[in-house]
Amino acid sequence: MLDPAAVEALLAARHADPFAVLGLHADAAGALWLRTLLPGAAAVVVVDAASGKDLVDLLRVHHDGLFEARIPLRRERFDYRLRVRWHAGGEGVYADAYAFASLISDAELQAFHEGRHGRPYALLGAHPAEVSASCGSGFIPRPASQQSRDEPAPTKSESESRDEPAPTESESGSRGERAPSGSVPGTRFAVWAPNASRVSVVGNFNDWDGRRHPMRLRHQAGIWEIFIPHVAVGDLYKFEIVDRNGQLLPLKSDPYAFAAQLRPDTASRVFGLPAERRLPVERAAANERHAPISIYEVHAASWRHGANGGFPDWRELAEQLPAYAASLGFTHIELLPISEHPFDGSWGYQPVGLYAPTARHGDPAGFAQFVDACHAHGLGLLLDWVPAHFPSDAHGLANFDGTALYEYGNPQEGFHRDWNTLIYNFGRTEVRSFLIGSARYWLERHAVDGLRVDAVASMLYRDYSRNSGEWVPNAFGGRENLEAISLFRALHEQIGHEFPGAITAAEESTAFPGVSAPTYSGGLGFHYKWNMGWMNDTLRYISVDPVHRRWHHDQMSFGLVYAFSENYVLPISHDEVVHGKGSMLGKMPGDDWQRFANLRAYYGFMWGHPGKKLLFMGQEFAQSNEWNHEQALPWHLLDDSRHAGVQRLIGDLNRLYRATPALHRLDCEGAGFQWLIGDDRANSVYAWARLDGDGGLALVISNFTPVPRHDYRVPLPAGAPAWREVLNTDSAHYGGSDSGNGGGVLNAHDDGCLRLTLPPLATLFLVPA
Repeated sequence: MLDPAAVEALLAARHADPFAVLGLHADAAGALWLRTLLPGAAAVVVVDAASGKDLVDLLRVHHDGLFEARIPLRRERFDYRLRVRWHAGGEGVYADAYAFASLISDAELQAFHEGRHGRPYALLGAHPAEVSASCGSGFIPRPASQQSRDEPAPTKSESESRDEPAPTESESGSRGERAPSGSVPGTRFAVWAPNASRVSVVGNFNDWDGRRHPMRLRHQAGIWEIFIPHVAVGDLYKFEIVDRNGQLLPLKSDPYAFAAQLRPDTASRVFGLPAERRLPVERAAANERHAPISIYEVHAASWRHGANGGFPDWRELAEQLPAYAASLGFTHIELLPISEHPFDGSWGYQPVGLYAPTARHGDPAGFAQFVDACHAHGLGLLLDWVPAHFPSDAHGLANFDGTALYEYGNPQEGFHRDWNTLIYNFGRTEVRSFLIGSARYWLERHAVDGLRVDAVASMLYRDYSRNSGEWVPNAFGGRENLEAISLFRALHEQIGHEFPGAITAAEESTAFPGVSAPTYSGGLGFHYKWNMGWMNDTLRYISVDPVHRRWHHDQMSFGLVYAFSENYVLPISHDEVVHGKGSMLGKMPGDDWQRFANLRAYYGFMWGHPGKKLLFMGQEFAQSNEWNHEQALPWHLLDDSRHAGVQRLIGDLNRLYRATPALHRLDCEGAGFQWLIGDDRANSVYAWARLDGDGGLALVISNFTPVPRHDYRVPLPAGAPAWREVLNTDSAHYGGSDSGNGGGVLNAHDDGCLRLTLPPLATLFLVPA
């Protein structure tokens, strides 16, 4: 029935509409013909699915595996199977992918095209399902936890699968034979590639042969789709794409894949959409700006190595990490990006799979177990999320369908010279859906508490890290990226409406106004912003020899000028202990005693300062060397009492911060802070009061010289005549000299002051007695 040109196009996998020629079709006289392309097949028989009877042997019409025949005594479409005998040996019975009609409605396509489809991850990607064999109606998604076959998921790498002598189906015919008449298990694939001339699904189920499963193009949305029977959870796949010029592109991983191979292999792995999960009710209150928030930032791959000496799996992390963080009083864990990424050295900041937890730690089900473990220990979980840019790896999003699809086409807009990465086209409807969909996927399907958004400044400004003439102004001639600003506002309006209690934090290093202001007042809608200025100023100060600190006094106090202009997080993050910056302990001047004392005093200053807290792993026990992502943390340092003392201090600071409303309740409001001494440059002393708005008070006093100050006068705020010292970073318990006020009660003198002993290089906390 086919002319030679159509046959040639099929065999070359370049036919524009394979569904028009494969499967069942009627001729001019109304007779039914069946056609199938099965490279590697020796013989094909059509079987009536209802009765199990053989109907007709298909005739080989081309040696590359094209078969066809007229179906005798049939003029209406019917449910059939194909019994295939393979040249390489083996036989199986299979449903035909080209027997199924479209599984995506026109309404869904239109919603995606217009940016109204709130869950693009439910539309695109690979979705295990059971489908009615009669023309493809009755799409029933299968949960990720359900396999659609009895044997375990394949473990072969993509490269090993390519070397198989025949299609995987030849290994066993049971995959097709187990499917009951009337419904067929398999996987629905869909991918957005509007400028491609042909897209095929290739995988270990079809010998990575692009001729086997070319997809149907839905023109109104540029989406290609196909339901492939018997493809199951765990199977490997990619998309084989021919661009508009007929050029075959490198195989592409699925942008919407929920799981992937472990690097260096790059195939996507079929894994069902996780069931919807909501944040536990009690977590909402724990994420509020009036709540104590102290975050333990973790690179999962190097916190501890796994039992096998390599990457820890999610279950190992679930057993150890939440319990450890909770024991030190942290309220949240924040993971460096866990989205799938090809290069370990990027630490996850160059992801290719924004919907897939990295295979380095196991499958998505294991990650769900880790989330549950965090919540069971009373901890929130934040994920570092990277919507600013993506790597140019050939298997990823770059030039996805032969055009700049996900990225801006102009390199002055679409290329990041700092990181050699590509910048998302924030103004393109489908790209916005991809990014916003990723954010809501982690919130809705994994019940994480929130997202820390990386590199926000690079998104907000078109001239970020560019010289004059090297960037494209916005529509009004300005430098702001209006598309990115709109994206953030749309994202936060969705989160605020649909995920109450979830939070976001921006890594934003400029003075862009209203980063953490609500969208209804013109802000971007973030709940928190990292205070990069505070971090840089205070780290410069603390690195100076104490004898010179009087000349840098304002570096510690300047942050209070703007401390309440945003809802701030005070971050001592991974960025401060890499690339030659040394560890936190390594930044401290002086001999060993002074270095440890400096660090303890600085941590006390940070925990007493307004703002939520964040500390990168290893710094809680004064890691000696800077962080190396290839090595586990040096836990042996805890055998040294000085390092163990710093760890005890962090635990006590967290517990004091959480138990004392004055230290956290008004973290983001000016009414929660009052300077008592801010200008004692000669002695490098700072003293202030924290207030909770309901009469609760706490005093914090820091002495940043190695000289003890006796009978030092600290003026008191109104409210309490007697005070008790509740934490002293110079305590012998933490490795200090045990100078101070002995934890006793101190009474105000007639002049309204406390007379204190300020230990050397130490911070004191006092509360009303």
